[in-house]
Amino acid sequence: VQLQASGGGLVQAGGSLRLSCAASGRTFSLYGMGWFRQAPGKEREFVATISGSGGSTYYEDSVKGRFTISRDNAKNTVYLQMNSLKPEDTAVYYCAAANRYSGGSASERLYEYWGQGTLVTVSS
Repeated sequence: VQLQASGGGLVQAGGSLRLSCAASGRTFSLYGMGWFRQAPGKEREFVATISGSGGSTYYEDSVKGRFTISRDNAKNTVYLQMNSLKPEDTAVYYCAAANRYSGGSASERLYEYWGQGTLVTVSS
């Protein structure tokens, strides 16, 4: 599976961005998908995850109510809608796919495939 993330950019605090992650392959609906981020000087952290069917989602506490993860299995794409962005959301955002955990997971060690990352910068 190859993952291509896009949609990052520079936005003012309070603004919105939508990240996309396009996946190759014909079994996309069997993969749990996740978004992670890594801020400068910090370790990579979990943001959100979605099950293969899209019926189950889970978020890191600091993004609950502001971010929404979704997927379109017909387009082999997972999205991260980010609203009410804050400067502390500034990071490189990575999408990841878990072949053996179709329910999704907050643990990055369970993901076998990673995209290249897309930079989100939120100015104050």
